[in-house]
Amino acid sequence: MAAAASPLLSLTFVLLLVPISNAIYCDEDDCYDLLGIKQDANASEIKKAYYKLSLKHHPDKNPDPESRKLFVKIANAYEILKDESTRGQYDYAIAHPEEVFYNTAQYYRAYYGHKTDPRAVFIGLLLIISAFQYINQLTRYNKAIETVKQTPAYKNRLKALEFERTGGISSKKKGHKQMDKKVEEELSNEVELQIHGVEKPSMWSLYGVQFVLVPYSIGKVLSWEFCWFWRYRVKKLPYTWEDACYLTRMSLKIPANTWQNIDDYRKENLVMKRLWEKSSMERYIAEMRKESKRRR
Repeated sequence: MAAAASPLLSLTFVLLLVPISNAIYCDEDDCYDLLGIKQDANASEIKKAYYKLSLKHHPDKNPDPESRKLFVKIANAYEILKDESTRGQYDYAIAHPEEVFYNTAQYYRAYYGHKTDPRAVFIGLLLIISAFQYINQLTRYNKAIETVKQTPAYKNRLKALEFERTGGISSKKKGHKQMDKKVEEELSNEVELQIHGVEKPSMWSLYGVQFVLVPYSIGKVLSWEFCWFWRYRVKKLPYTWEDACYLTRMSLKIPANTWQNIDDYRKENLVMKRLWEKSSMERYIAEMRKESKRRR
């Protein structure tokens, strides 16, 4: 009994899906029936059938409202059947009504995929990615700030700043704790926090902004390269302090934020070694190895 019911249920399911597959193309109608042609009709027959029906039902030829509605359906059927790709998808939907999701995806891909400007899609995607990037940066930064504010070092800095502002005079009133919270908020705005590994969110670091600034960035790099070549290769001028620091930092492969935290004396000592020159770099490495062995 169950075996007999199974094919019946399958047949019923397929019959229910047939109107669904047809509906995504020509509503409840059959595209071929609307044009009065057979499914094996060629492109010429489809075109002739459409023009013949257009002369009869076009709004300029027939003002009847019902005729106008029918013409809209005829025009839609013609748009589907005149293109080999969409016609093939429609024929597949008729032959395989059980593949509802596939047929629906093919329909929307054919009718809306080509109408969407890829540039608009790219810009929209870039904006979405940039928004998520900014939210992620802001969340990480806020968490890092809250973590730092719980450390004794931060609280000591607040106390020192409060002591400096009040001259060492503390309030003994009832609202002392509430006042402390207000003072803490005011003082926290004056304390500059520098957290390594977490930077304050900036619009300039977003992918969308960087993409827009690509021409400017390329022009800036080319200008820098030209000035460098002209100044140090052609005119043979000595390196400026900033450029010597840059060469030293690049030779040692030190990140910019790490270089900034090095004291001025050590910076000057490294720059004076002229580590961007191969012989100087080799000599420096040999010295560092000797120093390492001596400490062992």
